[in-house]
Amino acid sequence: MSYEKVKQATGLVIGLKQTLKAIEQGMVKEVYIAKDADSRLTGKVAHLCQEKQLPVEYVDSMRHLGKACGIEVGAAAAAILINE
Repeated sequence: MSYEKVKQATGLVIGLKQTLKAIEQGMVKEVYIAKDADSRLTGKVAHLCQEKQLPVEYVDSMRHLGKACGIEVGAAAAAILINE
């Protein structure tokens, strides 16, 4: 399951803003987007990933994604960094 890859990652950015910033800087290997997050917000991340030809994995829940990232709140997006 994708949550396992997130849990095991050492180089990780969490949240929409941080994920967008890391993608723009060319630091991202793979992106995770929660299906239950607001699509108006996550659409920007998905579109940028498509432009940069980055793999996107959709996960079921913001709450579970946040937990996999090691935080107590939900996360709409997260990304594994290249130098991980």
